[in-house]
Amino acid sequence: MTRYTPPEQSRLLQFVDILFILIAIFGALWLPLELKLAGASKDIDKIDNPTWQSLQQTPAQVEQWEKLGYDVAKAHDVIQNHFHYTIDWLALGVMTIVVLGYFIFLFRASDREYKQVIAEKFGDPPSAR
Repeated sequence: MTRYTPPEQSRLLQFVDILFILIAIFGALWLPLELKLAGASKDIDKIDNPTWQSLQQTPAQVEQWEKLGYDVAKAHDVIQNHFHYTIDWLALGVMTIVVLGYFIFLFRASDREYKQVIAEKFGDPPSAR
C-alpha cells in the first residue's frame, strides 16, 4: 500500500493564502466599526448641577477622583458615560444565517476532502448493498 502524500502548495500561493487571511481578519474587525455596526451607542446621562452624592460616589471614591485631578464636573462625564445596548434583530438574523452557512459549507467541503484522502489511501469503498 502506498503512503499518502498530500498535494504541495507553492510558496507564492502560501503567501497569497496568508495575505488573504490577514485581509479577511482586518476586514472582519474593521468593517463593522467603520459601518457603525459594532458596539452600542454611547451616551452621557446628564445630571443638572451634579454632586458627588447625585453621582453615587462614596467618600473613598471621591478621594480617588480628586487624586486623579477630577472635580465633580469633570468626573460627571466619565461616570455618566453609559453604553445603551440595542439589538438589531435583522442584522442578528443575517449574521446567524451567514455563520451557519459557512459552517455547513466547511463541513461539506471537509467531508469531500476526507473521502478523497480515504479513497486515495485505501481505494474506493465497496458499495453498500
